Amino acid sequence: MPHHILVADDDPHIREVICFALEKAGMKTLGVADGAAALQAIARRTPDLVVLDIGMPEMDGLEVCRRLRHTSDVPVLFLSARDEEIDRILGLE
Repeated sequence: MPHHILVADDDPHIREVICFALEKAGMKTLGVADGAAALQAIARRTPDLVVLDIGMPEMDGLEVCRRLRHTSDVPVLFLSARDEEIDRILGLE
């Protein structure tokens, strides 16, 4: 049975490339463009892994993860172009 992975990134090209690579590896993916859509998708079906862009507008990946942790312990992988140490620390909270 393939793993289900949610990919949340506001950049459609990045989202499509990640979904394509995961699907080529035998995974089922769902790509969404923002944090609110990610939370809605998770409420409908908890994925095996969530890939979150930290820099999404309106509700960033860190906030999505904070809200997700209230209801689920699904693994989260953060994507970021940021290289500041504080961003890494916030992601580990």
